[in-house]
This record gives sequence, structure tokens and C-alpha cells, in this order.
Amino acid sequence: MSDQSAIEWTDATWNPVRGCTKISPGCKHCYAETFAERFRGVPGHPFERGFDLRLVPEALELPLRWKRGRLVFVNSMSDLFHEDIPLDYIKKVFAVMRAAKQHQFQVLTKRAERLEELAPQLDLAPNIWLGVSVETAAYTWRIEHLRRVRAGIRFLSVEPLLGPIDALPLAGIHWVIVGGESGHRARPMAPEWVRSIRDQCRRDGVPFFFKQWGGVMKSRAGRVLDGRTWDEMPKIIRGAGQPAEARGERRVHLPVGV
Repeated sequence: MSDQSAIEWTDATWNPVRGCTKISPGCKHCYAETFAERFRGVPGHPFERGFDLRLVPEALELPLRWKRGRLVFVNSMSDLFHEDIPLDYIKKVFAVMRAAKQHQFQVLTKRAERLEELAPQLDLAPNIWLGVSVETAAYTWRIEHLRRVRAGIRFLSVEPLLGPIDALPLAGIHWVIVGGESGHRARPMAPEWVRSIRDQCRRDGVPFFFKQWGGVMKSRAGRVLDGRTWDEMPKIIRGAGQPAEARGERRVHLPVGV
């Protein structure tokens, strides 16, 4: 976990849970698992247990120590709604997010059913963004669960994009991220798949963020689509964490010390 991040659409990562298990095709070449398993058995390392799921209560209050407001990706190395994470612990994570009002927290899950099931019991503060991963058209059902959850910002991570999604349900969605898979076993992503989602977002007025083409050498492939980068973010109402009426804005830097 770090108060800085190389992930293009966030500022920092926070991992009060480490490890996960695979549940769908997007998990096949999980970057987090690949990273964690490199350190399995290394005494004292945060990933001494590899990618085995475990709670990290000593990390719970970390965002409270970061005074400058920032975008914080929650559990970049896990899934907060994993079935083996107790509800009481999830409530503690949400309580910290509410208390750390200076930040905007981005919670992303593939376990959309459990998100919807638990949402009525969680403190869904305005500075908490909720999102689901959708890697192919076969998993757009996750969006239906997300849309039934009250959230200031609902977002989709269409990464790794593994096939065409010609009818992405965007009603009630405030932001879409698209990216290709990276690494030595990366599965290909066709440019027309990306353009289709971009055009759907533009039609419906949803901010579109293109993260990467991916591939074996993702830095060489870059993240330019049709001659430009696409870094659109949901506009934040200062101090409220709600999407503004004007959408499709460029990235908004969060207020410092609020």
C-alpha cells in the first residue's frame, strides 16, 4: 500500500485486505497474484503468505494519516467483498473511509451480488465510489447489482477487456475505465472493442478513461486512442463527493486539507 500509485486513474492504494481467489475469466492472469506469489515464503514480507486471503487490521487507519486529499484505490491487492471477509471487518473499512473525509475512495469488486446484499448494512458515505469489473458482455449483469446500490459515484472497470461489449448498460453509471491485459501471457484486445465503449460513453455523457493497450510491453504500447489520451473523470463537487451535473470533465484535483 502506498500514498502514491502508478495506476493511471488513482493517486494512492490502500490494502486492509491482501489476497483473493479467482472467480471469472478476467482473473486468469491476475497482476496482484503474480506480484504476491513472488514473495511467498519470504520471512517478514507483506506477502509472505503469497496471495492467500488475509485481513490486515494494522493497515486500517492508514488513510487517516494522509492529510492531503487524494483518490484512494481500496484493495488493489484483493476484493473487499470476497465471501471470506467478515461483514464486521468490511464495516470497519467503511467507517475509516467515512472518517477520512479528505479523500475519495474507489472500491472495485467482481463480487457484485455481495456488494448489493451488504450495502444496506454499510455506511455509504458520499466520498466512497463503488464500482464493478466487467471483462466481457457475459458479465454485464454485475452492473445491475451496482445500479441498485446507493453511491455518490458508480463506476465500471472494463479491464482486461476480453471481447466486444456492444450494449454496455450505462444508466446510473458515472465513469467507465477501459484497459487491455498486460504481461507475458496477455490476451489481445481489439481497437474496435475500445472504440465501441468510448462511443457509447460519449453518446450517454459518461466520462471515459482509457488506461492502456496492455500487452507484453505495455509501456511501448502506450495508452493513445485515435491520436489522443482519454483521461476523463467524474467531476467532484468540492467537499461532497457527488458527481456534478456537468459530466465528461477532465480530471479534477481534490481539495487539500478539507
